[in-house]
Amino acid sequence: MTDSYDLVVIGAGSGGVRAARMAATYGAKVAIIEEFRVGGTCVIRGCVPKKLYVYAARFHDMFDVAQSFGWQVDASFDWPTLVAAKEKEITRLEAAYVANLEKPGVEIIRDRGLVTGPNGVHLVGQGRDLTAKYILVATGAHPFVPPIPGAELAITSNEAFDLPALPHSILIEGGGYIAVEFATIFAGLGVDTTIIYRGDCILRGFDEDMRRGLEAGLTDRGIKLIYQTTIKSLAKHGKDISATFSDGVTAPYGAVMFATGRNPNVRGLGLDKAGVKLTPMGAIAVDAWSQSSVPSIYAVGDVTGRAALTPVAIREGWYFAETVFNDNKLAVDHSQIPTAVFSDPEIGVIGLTETEAATHGDIDVYLARFRPMMNTLSTRTERMILKLITEKDGGKVLGCHILGSGAAEMIQLVAIPMGMGASKADLDRAIALHPSAAEELVTFKAPTYTYRDGEKIGG
Repeated sequence: MTDSYDLVVIGAGSGGVRAARMAATYGAKVAIIEEFRVGGTCVIRGCVPKKLYVYAARFHDMFDVAQSFGWQVDASFDWPTLVAAKEKEITRLEAAYVANLEKPGVEIIRDRGLVTGPNGVHLVGQGRDLTAKYILVATGAHPFVPPIPGAELAITSNEAFDLPALPHSILIEGGGYIAVEFATIFAGLGVDTTIIYRGDCILRGFDEDMRRGLEAGLTDRGIKLIYQTTIKSLAKHGKDISATFSDGVTAPYGAVMFATGRNPNVRGLGLDKAGVKLTPMGAIAVDAWSQSSVPSIYAVGDVTGRAALTPVAIREGWYFAETVFNDNKLAVDHSQIPTAVFSDPEIGVIGLTETEAATHGDIDVYLARFRPMMNTLSTRTERMILKLITEKDGGKVLGCHILGSGAAEMIQLVAIPMGMGASKADLDRAIALHPSAAEELVTFKAPTYTYRDGEKIGG
Protein backbone atom coordinates (compact mmCIF):
# COMPACT_ATOMS: atom_id res chain seq x y z
CA MET A 1 0.00 0.00 0.00
CA THR A 2 1.29 3.48 -0.87
CA ASP A 3 0.12 6.60 0.94
CA SER A 4 0.72 10.13 -0.34
CA TYR A 5 1.44 13.19 1.78
CA ASP A 6 2.46 16.79 1.34
CA LEU A 7 5.08 16.32 4.05
CA VAL A 8 6.64 13.33 5.75
CA VAL A 9 8.79 14.13 8.80
CA ILE A 10 11.28 11.55 10.06
CA GLY A 11 11.88 12.15 13.77
CA ALA A 12 9.43 13.48 16.35
CA GLY A 13 11.80 15.60 18.39
CA SER A 14 11.49 19.31 19.02
CA GLY A 15 12.29 20.43 15.46
CA GLY A 16 10.27 17.76 13.70
CA VAL A 17 7.22 18.22 15.88
CA ARG A 18 7.18 22.00 15.38
CA ALA A 19 7.57 21.64 11.61
CA ALA A 20 4.85 18.99 11.34
CA ARG A 21 2.39 20.90 13.50
CA MET A 22 2.92 24.21 11.71
CA ALA A 23 2.71 22.63 8.24
CA ALA A 24 -0.56 20.90 9.17
CA THR A 25 -1.88 24.21 10.50
CA TYR A 26 -1.24 25.66 7.03
CA GLY A 27 -3.34 22.91 5.46
CA ALA A 28 -0.71 20.33 4.51
CA LYS A 29 -1.32 16.60 4.79
CA VAL A 30 1.43 15.56 7.20
CA ALA A 31 2.79 12.33 8.65
CA ILE A 32 5.52 12.17 11.30
CA ILE A 33 7.50 8.98 11.89
CA GLU A 34 9.06 8.14 15.26
CA GLU A 35 10.58 4.82 16.35
CA PHE A 36 11.10 5.70 20.03
CA ARG A 37 9.03 8.25 21.96
CA VAL A 38 7.48 11.51 20.80
CA GLY A 39 9.42 14.48 22.16
CA GLY A 40 12.93 13.52 21.12
CA THR A 41 16.12 13.85 23.11
CA CYS A 42 15.18 17.10 24.84
CA VAL A 43 11.94 15.90 26.38
CA ILE A 44 12.71 12.23 26.94
CA ARG A 45 16.41 12.02 27.82
CA GLY A 46 17.89 15.47 27.52
CA CYS A 47 17.05 19.03 28.56
CA VAL A 48 13.89 18.35 30.58
CA PRO A 49 14.99 15.42 32.76
CA LYS A 50 18.45 16.99 33.07
CA LYS A 51 17.03 20.23 34.45
CA LEU A 52 14.81 18.29 36.88
CA TYR A 53 17.86 16.41 38.13
CA VAL A 54 19.84 19.65 38.38
CA TYR A 55 17.09 21.04 40.61
CA ALA A 56 17.36 17.93 42.78
CA ALA A 57 21.13 18.29 43.05
CA ARG A 58 20.92 21.97 44.00
CA PHE A 59 19.15 21.20 47.27
CA HIS A 60 22.58 20.19 48.56
CA ASP A 61 23.78 23.80 48.27
CA MET A 62 20.56 25.13 49.77
CA PHE A 63 20.87 22.84 52.77
CA ASP A 64 24.50 23.93 53.09
CA VAL A 65 23.60 27.60 53.61
CA ALA A 66 20.28 27.02 55.39
CA GLN A 67 21.82 26.94 58.87
CA SER A 68 23.22 30.44 58.41
CA PHE A 69 19.61 31.62 57.99
CA GLY A 70 18.44 29.87 61.14
CA TRP A 71 17.20 26.57 59.66
CA GLN A 72 18.11 23.20 61.13
CA VAL A 73 18.11 20.68 58.29
CA ASP A 74 18.16 16.89 58.53
CA ALA A 75 17.64 15.63 54.97
CA SER A 76 18.13 12.39 53.09
CA PHE A 77 17.87 11.61 49.40
CA ASP A 78 16.05 8.76 47.64
CA TRP A 79 17.11 8.13 44.02
CA PRO A 80 14.13 5.92 43.00
CA THR A 81 11.72 8.68 44.04
CA LEU A 82 13.44 11.16 41.73
CA VAL A 83 13.53 8.69 38.81
CA ALA A 84 9.82 7.92 39.21
CA ALA A 85 8.89 11.60 39.43
CA LYS A 86 10.95 12.35 36.32
CA GLU A 87 9.27 9.55 34.38
CA LYS A 88 5.82 10.81 35.37
CA GLU A 89 6.64 14.30 34.10
CA ILE A 90 8.15 13.27 30.75
CA THR A 91 5.20 10.92 30.18
CA ARG A 92 2.90 13.91 30.70
CA LEU A 93 4.96 16.01 28.30
CA GLU A 94 4.99 13.26 25.68
CA ALA A 95 1.20 13.08 25.84
CA ALA A 96 1.04 16.86 25.37
CA TYR A 97 3.30 16.65 22.30
CA VAL A 98 1.09 13.91 20.84
CA ALA A 99 -2.04 15.96 21.45
CA ASN A 100 -0.48 19.04 19.83
CA LEU A 101 0.29 16.98 16.73
CA GLU A 102 -3.08 15.31 16.51
CA LYS A 103 -5.07 18.51 16.95
CA PRO A 104 -4.15 19.96 13.51
CA GLY A 105 -4.39 16.50 11.93
CA VAL A 106 -0.81 15.20 11.85
CA GLU A 107 -0.65 11.41 11.47
CA ILE A 108 1.80 9.86 13.94
CA ILE A 109 3.45 6.68 12.68
CA ARG A 110 5.35 4.58 15.24
CA ASP A 111 8.01 3.01 13.05
CA ARG A 112 11.46 3.50 11.55
CA GLY A 113 11.49 5.54 8.37
CA LEU A 114 14.08 5.22 5.59
CA VAL A 115 14.48 7.62 2.70
CA THR A 116 14.17 5.75 -0.61
CA GLY A 117 14.39 8.70 -2.97
CA PRO A 118 13.62 12.40 -3.35
CA ASN A 119 9.95 11.75 -2.59
CA GLY A 120 9.88 8.30 -0.99
CA VAL A 121 9.98 6.94 2.57
CA HIS A 122 9.86 3.26 3.56
CA LEU A 123 8.41 2.14 6.91
CA VAL A 124 10.62 -0.72 8.09
CA GLY A 125 8.24 -2.29 10.59
CA GLN A 126 5.09 -2.06 8.49
CA GLY A 127 6.80 -2.76 5.18
CA ARG A 128 4.84 0.17 3.82
CA ASP A 129 5.92 2.89 1.38
CA LEU A 130 4.97 6.55 1.57
CA THR A 131 5.33 9.27 -1.01
CA ALA A 132 5.67 12.92 -0.13
CA LYS A 133 6.07 16.19 -1.95
CA TYR A 134 8.58 17.12 0.75
CA ILE A 135 10.59 15.08 3.26
CA LEU A 136 11.98 16.63 6.44
CA VAL A 137 14.73 14.78 8.29
CA ALA A 138 14.77 15.67 11.99
CA THR A 139 16.43 12.63 13.51
CA GLY A 140 18.70 14.48 15.95
CA ALA A 141 21.97 13.06 17.24
CA HIS A 142 23.30 10.33 19.52
CA PRO A 143 26.11 10.17 22.09
CA PHE A 144 29.54 9.36 20.73
CA VAL A 145 31.26 6.46 22.50
CA PRO A 146 35.03 6.19 21.97
CA PRO A 147 36.05 2.89 20.33
CA ILE A 148 38.15 1.60 23.24
CA PRO A 149 38.33 -1.83 24.90
CA GLY A 150 35.52 -2.19 27.43
CA ALA A 151 33.52 0.78 26.15
CA GLU A 152 30.31 -1.22 26.56
CA LEU A 153 30.78 -1.06 30.35
CA ALA A 154 30.22 2.71 30.39
CA ILE A 155 27.01 4.71 30.24
CA THR A 156 26.07 7.85 28.31
CA SER A 157 23.53 10.58 29.00
CA ASN A 158 20.90 8.24 27.50
CA GLU A 159 21.21 5.79 30.39
CA ALA A 160 22.18 8.16 33.21
CA PHE A 161 18.61 9.19 34.05
CA ASP A 162 17.42 5.65 34.74
CA LEU A 163 20.23 3.95 36.64
CA PRO A 164 18.86 1.33 39.05
CA ALA A 165 20.87 2.95 41.83
CA LEU A 166 23.34 5.78 42.30
CA PRO A 167 26.96 4.62 42.08
CA HIS A 168 29.29 5.38 44.98
CA SER A 169 31.64 7.09 42.51
CA ILE A 170 31.63 8.08 38.85
CA LEU A 171 34.23 9.02 36.26
CA ILE A 172 32.93 11.30 33.49
CA GLU A 173 34.98 11.73 30.33
CA GLY A 174 34.41 15.02 28.52
CA GLY A 175 34.64 18.75 29.07
CA GLY A 176 31.50 20.17 27.48
CA TYR A 177 27.94 20.95 28.54
CA ILE A 178 26.92 17.39 29.21
CA ALA A 179 30.02 16.48 31.21
CA VAL A 180 29.89 19.42 33.61
CA GLU A 181 26.11 19.29 34.00
CA PHE A 182 26.10 15.60 34.92
CA ALA A 183 29.10 16.14 37.19
CA THR A 184 27.02 18.76 38.99
CA ILE A 185 24.08 16.37 39.24
CA PHE A 186 26.00 13.37 40.55
CA ALA A 187 28.13 15.39 42.97
CA GLY A 188 25.07 17.20 44.30
CA LEU A 189 23.38 13.87 44.96
CA GLY A 190 26.34 12.63 46.98
CA VAL A 191 28.36 10.70 44.39
CA ASP A 192 32.16 11.00 44.46
CA THR A 193 32.64 12.60 41.03
CA THR A 194 35.65 12.96 38.74
CA ILE A 195 35.89 14.62 35.32
CA ILE A 196 38.63 13.52 32.93
CA TYR A 197 39.22 15.70 29.88
CA ARG A 198 41.77 15.75 27.08
CA GLY A 199 42.03 19.58 27.12
CA ASP A 200 43.57 21.94 29.65
CA CYS A 201 40.26 23.38 30.91
CA ILE A 202 36.56 22.57 30.65
CA LEU A 203 34.10 24.25 28.24
CA ARG A 204 36.34 24.83 25.25
CA GLY A 205 35.05 27.77 23.19
CA PHE A 206 33.52 29.63 26.15
CA ASP A 207 34.92 32.86 27.53
CA GLU A 208 38.01 32.22 29.63
CA ASP A 209 36.59 33.82 32.78
CA MET A 210 33.54 31.55 32.57
CA ARG A 211 35.73 28.48 32.10
CA ARG A 212 37.99 29.25 35.03
CA GLY A 213 35.12 30.40 37.21
CA LEU A 214 33.23 27.16 36.67
CA GLU A 215 36.41 25.18 37.19
CA ALA A 216 36.79 26.78 40.63
CA GLY A 217 33.11 26.23 41.42
CA LEU A 218 33.22 22.54 40.56
CA THR A 219 36.38 22.09 42.61
CA ASP A 220 34.73 23.82 45.58
CA ARG A 221 31.96 21.22 45.34
CA GLY A 222 34.46 18.39 45.62
CA ILE A 223 34.52 17.44 41.94
CA LYS A 224 37.96 16.24 40.88
CA LEU A 225 39.33 17.40 37.52
CA ILE A 226 41.92 15.43 35.53
CA TYR A 227 43.18 17.31 32.46
CA GLN A 228 45.12 16.38 29.32
CA THR A 229 44.25 12.74 29.84
CA THR A 230 41.81 10.27 28.29
CA ILE A 231 40.45 6.82 29.08
CA LYS A 232 42.27 4.12 27.13
CA SER A 233 40.35 1.05 28.32
CA LEU A 234 37.73 -0.16 30.78
CA ALA A 235 37.45 -3.53 32.55
CA LYS A 236 35.30 -5.10 35.25
CA HIS A 237 36.82 -4.84 38.72
CA GLY A 238 34.52 -6.74 41.08
CA LYS A 239 31.37 -4.64 41.26
CA ASP A 240 33.29 -1.61 39.98
CA ILE A 241 34.77 -0.62 36.65
CA SER A 242 38.52 -0.20 36.34
CA ALA A 243 39.60 2.67 34.08
CA THR A 244 43.06 2.80 32.57
CA PHE A 245 44.17 6.29 31.57
CA SER A 246 46.43 7.48 28.77
CA ASP A 247 49.12 8.28 31.36
CA GLY A 248 49.16 4.67 32.53
CA VAL A 249 47.25 5.18 35.78
CA THR A 250 44.48 2.67 36.57
CA ALA A 251 41.67 3.35 39.08
CA PRO A 252 38.29 1.78 39.97
CA TYR A 253 34.95 3.64 39.84
CA GLY A 254 31.38 2.73 40.59
CA ALA A 255 30.39 3.92 37.10
CA VAL A 256 31.98 5.48 34.05
CA MET A 257 30.16 7.90 31.76
CA PHE A 258 31.13 9.12 28.30
CA ALA A 259 30.16 12.74 27.56
CA THR A 260 32.44 12.99 24.57
CA GLY A 261 30.14 14.69 22.08
CA ARG A 262 27.22 13.71 19.87
CA ASN A 263 27.03 12.59 16.25
CA PRO A 264 24.17 13.27 13.81
CA ASN A 265 21.71 10.40 13.30
CA VAL A 266 22.23 9.83 9.58
CA ARG A 267 23.47 6.27 9.45
CA GLY A 268 21.13 3.81 7.74
CA LEU A 269 18.56 6.46 6.73
CA GLY A 270 19.07 5.92 3.01
CA LEU A 271 20.24 9.47 2.45
CA ASP A 272 23.03 8.34 0.14
CA LYS A 273 20.54 6.59 -2.12
CA ALA A 274 18.54 9.80 -2.39
CA GLY A 275 21.67 11.80 -3.20
CA VAL A 276 21.66 13.90 -0.02
CA LYS A 277 25.10 15.42 0.60
CA LEU A 278 26.69 15.38 4.04
CA THR A 279 29.16 17.79 5.63
CA PRO A 280 32.73 16.64 6.43
CA MET A 281 31.50 16.09 10.01
CA GLY A 282 28.77 13.70 8.86
CA ALA A 283 25.78 16.04 9.24
CA ILE A 284 23.22 16.81 6.55
CA ALA A 285 24.43 19.80 4.55
CA VAL A 286 21.67 22.42 4.29
CA ASP A 287 21.35 26.03 3.16
CA ALA A 288 19.96 28.97 5.13
CA TRP A 289 16.42 27.66 4.59
CA SER A 290 17.26 24.12 5.78
CA GLN A 291 17.11 22.70 2.25
CA SER A 292 19.50 19.86 1.42
CA SER A 293 21.23 19.15 -1.86
CA VAL A 294 18.03 17.38 -2.95
CA PRO A 295 15.40 20.14 -3.41
CA SER A 296 12.51 18.10 -1.95
CA ILE A 297 14.45 17.01 1.17
CA TYR A 298 15.02 19.35 4.10
CA ALA A 299 16.60 18.86 7.52
CA VAL A 300 16.45 20.69 10.86
CA GLY A 301 17.93 20.33 14.32
CA ASP A 302 21.02 18.47 15.51
CA VAL A 303 21.17 16.28 12.39
CA THR A 304 22.34 19.37 10.44
CA GLY A 305 25.35 20.01 12.67
CA ARG A 306 24.50 23.68 13.16
CA ALA A 307 23.68 24.86 16.70
CA ALA A 308 22.73 21.75 18.69
CA LEU A 309 20.17 23.47 20.91
CA THR A 310 16.47 22.70 21.30
CA PRO A 311 15.16 26.25 20.75
CA VAL A 312 17.23 26.45 17.56
CA ALA A 313 15.71 23.21 16.26
CA ILE A 314 12.23 24.52 17.07
CA ARG A 315 12.90 27.78 15.24
CA GLU A 316 14.33 25.91 12.25
CA GLY A 317 11.26 23.68 12.13
CA TRP A 318 8.93 26.65 12.35
CA TYR A 319 10.77 28.59 9.63
CA PHE A 320 10.82 25.51 7.38
CA ALA A 321 7.02 25.34 7.59
CA GLU A 322 6.72 29.08 6.95
CA THR A 323 9.01 28.88 3.93
CA VAL A 324 7.57 25.78 2.29
CA PHE A 325 3.90 25.81 3.29
CA ASN A 326 3.06 29.46 4.01
CA ASP A 327 4.92 31.23 1.18
CA ASN A 328 6.87 33.19 3.80
CA LYS A 329 10.56 32.59 3.21
CA LEU A 330 12.40 32.82 6.54
CA ALA A 331 15.97 31.93 7.51
CA VAL A 332 17.11 31.44 11.09
CA ASP A 333 19.76 33.86 12.35
CA HIS A 334 22.32 31.64 14.07
CA SER A 335 24.59 34.54 15.04
CA GLN A 336 22.83 35.61 18.26
CA ILE A 337 21.94 32.52 20.25
CA PRO A 338 21.77 32.70 24.05
CA THR A 339 22.85 29.53 25.76
CA ALA A 340 23.19 28.23 29.29
CA VAL A 341 25.15 25.55 31.08
CA PHE A 342 23.11 24.19 33.98
CA SER A 343 26.08 23.41 36.14
CA ASP A 344 26.78 24.70 39.61
CA PRO A 345 27.66 27.51 39.37
CA GLU A 346 25.40 28.13 36.36
CA ILE A 347 26.56 29.86 33.19
CA GLY A 348 24.60 32.00 30.72
CA VAL A 349 26.20 33.54 27.63
CA ILE A 350 25.38 35.33 24.39
CA GLY A 351 27.56 36.89 21.73
CA LEU A 352 31.33 37.04 21.38
CA THR A 353 33.89 35.95 23.93
CA GLU A 354 36.59 38.43 24.92
CA THR A 355 39.12 36.66 22.71
CA GLU A 356 36.77 36.71 19.71
CA ALA A 357 35.72 40.31 20.20
CA ALA A 358 39.33 41.50 20.45
CA THR A 359 39.87 40.37 16.86
CA HIS A 360 36.98 42.53 15.63
CA GLY A 361 38.43 45.90 16.57
CA ASP A 362 38.74 48.17 19.62
CA ILE A 363 36.60 46.96 22.55
CA ASP A 364 35.85 47.73 26.18
CA VAL A 365 35.49 44.97 28.78
CA TYR A 366 33.46 45.44 31.96
CA LEU A 367 33.99 42.79 34.62
CA ALA A 368 32.42 42.31 38.05
CA ARG A 369 33.20 39.60 40.61
CA PHE A 370 31.28 39.55 43.86
CA ARG A 371 29.96 37.28 46.55
CA PRO A 372 26.24 36.61 45.98
CA MET A 373 23.95 37.83 48.74
CA MET A 374 22.72 34.29 49.44
CA ASN A 375 26.18 33.39 50.72
CA THR A 376 26.95 36.48 52.80
CA LEU A 377 25.60 34.99 56.03
CA SER A 378 27.52 31.76 55.51
CA THR A 379 31.19 30.86 55.18
CA ARG A 380 30.88 30.17 51.46
CA THR A 381 33.32 32.21 49.39
CA GLU A 382 32.06 31.50 45.87
CA ARG A 383 31.92 34.52 43.57
CA MET A 384 29.56 35.45 40.76
CA ILE A 385 31.11 36.79 37.56
CA LEU A 386 29.40 39.20 35.14
CA LYS A 387 31.22 40.30 32.00
CA LEU A 388 30.03 42.78 29.39
CA ILE A 389 31.97 43.27 26.15
CA THR A 390 31.23 46.31 23.99
CA GLU A 391 32.61 48.30 21.12
CA LYS A 392 34.79 51.13 22.42
CA ASP A 393 33.39 54.27 24.04
CA GLY A 394 29.99 52.92 25.06
CA GLY A 395 29.32 51.29 21.72
CA LYS A 396 27.34 48.21 20.69
CA VAL A 397 27.19 45.28 23.11
CA LEU A 398 29.13 42.40 21.53
CA GLY A 399 28.90 39.80 24.29
CA CYS A 400 27.57 39.10 27.75
CA HIS A 401 28.79 36.30 30.01
CA ILE A 402 27.37 35.46 33.43
CA LEU A 403 28.42 32.84 35.98
CA GLY A 404 26.34 32.26 39.08
CA SER A 405 22.84 31.66 40.33
CA GLY A 406 20.16 32.72 37.85
CA ALA A 407 22.60 33.15 34.96
CA ALA A 408 20.30 31.42 32.47
CA GLU A 409 17.30 33.57 33.36
CA MET A 410 19.38 36.75 33.11
CA ILE A 411 20.96 35.90 29.76
CA GLN A 412 17.58 35.27 28.14
CA LEU A 413 16.58 38.84 28.94
CA VAL A 414 19.95 40.23 27.82
CA ALA A 415 19.36 38.51 24.47
CA ILE A 416 16.45 40.86 23.73
CA PRO A 417 18.33 44.18 23.73
CA MET A 418 21.32 42.53 22.07
CA GLY A 419 19.04 41.33 19.29
CA MET A 420 17.98 44.95 18.85
CA GLY A 421 21.59 46.10 18.55
CA ALA A 422 21.76 47.72 22.00
CA SER A 423 24.77 49.76 23.03
CA LYS A 424 26.40 50.20 26.43
CA ALA A 425 24.69 53.60 26.53
CA ASP A 426 21.31 51.87 26.14
CA LEU A 427 22.01 49.65 29.14
CA ASP A 428 23.16 52.67 31.14
CA ARG A 429 19.72 54.24 30.76
CA ALA A 430 18.14 51.37 32.66
CA ILE A 431 17.65 51.96 36.38
CA ALA A 432 19.15 49.24 38.55
CA LEU A 433 16.91 46.84 40.46
CA HIS A 434 18.41 46.55 43.93
CA PRO A 435 19.40 44.27 45.54
CA SER A 436 19.93 41.88 42.65
CA ALA A 437 22.88 40.33 40.86
CA ALA A 438 21.57 41.49 37.48
CA GLU A 439 21.88 45.17 38.47
CA GLU A 440 25.61 44.88 37.86
CA LEU A 441 24.84 44.82 34.12
CA VAL A 442 23.49 48.37 34.21
CA THR A 443 25.81 49.93 36.81
CA PHE A 444 29.22 49.51 35.20
CA LYS A 445 30.77 52.98 35.36
CA ALA A 446 33.98 52.45 33.41
CA PRO A 447 35.69 49.61 31.55
CA THR A 448 37.74 47.25 33.67
CA TYR A 449 40.18 47.10 30.77
CA THR A 450 40.22 47.74 27.04
CA TYR A 451 41.72 46.48 23.80
CA ARG A 452 43.17 49.02 21.39
CA ASP A 453 44.78 47.95 18.13
CA GLY A 454 44.71 44.38 19.41
CA GLU A 455 46.61 45.17 22.63
CA LYS A 456 45.10 44.73 26.08
CA ILE A 457 45.30 47.88 28.23
CA GLY A 458 44.76 47.68 31.99
CA GLY A 459 43.12 44.82 33.83
